Amino acid sequence: MAAGRLGGQKGDLATLAVAEVMALRGQVSAEAAIARYPMIRVRAASRLRAAQPRPASLRRTPAAGDVVIESLTTPYAKFFAIEDYRLRHRRFDGGMSAALERAAFVSGDATVVLPYDPLRDTVLLVEQFRTGPLARGDANPWALETVAGRVDAGETPEEAARREAQEEAGVRLDRLIPAPSHYPSPGAKSEYIHCFIGLCDLPETGPGLGGLEEEGEDIRSHRLPFARMMDLIDSGEIETGPLIVIALWLARLREELRKTALGA
Repeated sequence: MAAGRLGGQKGDLATLAVAEVMALRGQVSAEAAIARYPMIRVRAASRLRAAQPRPASLRRTPAAGDVVIESLTTPYAKFFAIEDYRLRHRRFDGGMSAALERAAFVSGDATVVLPYDPLRDTVLLVEQFRTGPLARGDANPWALETVAGRVDAGETPEEAARREAQEEAGVRLDRLIPAPSHYPSPGAKSEYIHCFIGLCDLPETGPGLGGLEEEGEDIRSHRLPFARMMDLIDSGEIETGPLIVIALWLARLREELRKTALGA
């Protein structure tokens, strides 16, 4: 990457982060705003990635003035943030909507990666306690998932995938294969998930427990055959969206990946 382009991205990141800090004036103390600055930088980096052009062969191609934000407040901002909007947007009939009250749960981009050994036809899943199912009243708040984590400011989704695989499961990833990245709940959440299949070596034994103690992580890893993972999806024991998305993508690519690994 050219030095000028890298410097421009850092400048844009700083500009967006400072703008969010300034928007908090009168809502929180200066000390509280400073304490939130690391996560503010993460959200700013996510906004920079979101601003890149995306395909629009079927959906509307937005133009200037299609969204008018009349007011924006942030009543809560710690690891995540809540943003309250009063806005109007362009309707499909060409007019503008009435003023709408909308709230968004704002977080930084995340990366998820499913480690896969094509020679052994095995995957690695992680299991951990999750607050989301607990808050829903789920009888079992321990979830089977992919390796996952936040994309830090100044880090690419690919770099985050490799880092998280090492931190959570002690696995070194070789080739990363992009899987469908997506908004898991666009009606109210800004979170965008970058998805990958991570080709790697998964011997029968390996670190069974992982995670960073300073982040309160308590993670158990499971090495299991691809077919067993698909059975767990069928039974409903796997019910986390990113894992299901990547598992189905792997099912689409698996035969070719195995042929290449086996030299067939």
